[in-house]
Amino acid sequence: MSEIALHTCQGNAIAPRLEELAHLRITVFRDFPYLYDGSLEYEASYLRRYAECPASLFVLAEDGDALVGAATGMPLSEDVAEFRAPFEEAGFDIDSVFYYGESVLLPGYRGCGIGKAFLAKREAHATKHGYSTVAFCAVERPDDHALKPEGYVPLHGFWRSQGYERHPQLATTFRWKDIGEPAESDKPMVFWLKSLQ
Repeated sequence: MSEIALHTCQGNAIAPRLEELAHLRITVFRDFPYLYDGSLEYEASYLRRYAECPASLFVLAEDGDALVGAATGMPLSEDVAEFRAPFEEAGFDIDSVFYYGESVLLPGYRGCGIGKAFLAKREAHATKHGYSTVAFCAVERPDDHALKPEGYVPLHGFWRSQGYERHPQLATTFRWKDIGEPAESDKPMVFWLKSLQ
């Protein structure tokens, strides 16, 4: 961890690193459970939403000049309907929720505290800006999925150890193309929340 530098920026300050961040997302999300067969065209569109939101947050992990990990967030009220709707339907004040877009980290850098630092940086940002809840959602795959690696352990235990709780009543679907799929399909996503109060 001592060799990895963490930097934060907001909104369009990420512009010089967008292509690098797009490649990182494609690389990390290609693995199970996301199995994301990504394209730079889609990534440019997805990341533009964050870059164009002045209240967004990027936490970047760098090894020298190389981007090896990143975590993002933005006010839930600024995000797309697929993520807002479950909270609105459940009666949440979405203006009080800071939403985590993703945490991506290359395999060689895992297990040394960077994931915890990503969460802590975003929680501190959300607290500073008056949000009472932080949230993210994670894809859910069947236990018998054909591409599930032997010995795979989901991150549920880690998230719970950091104070996050799975809320199965808050669920959505999001579309992307899996490796080996001919086209995009809906993927089930369930939200995890933590109260900052």
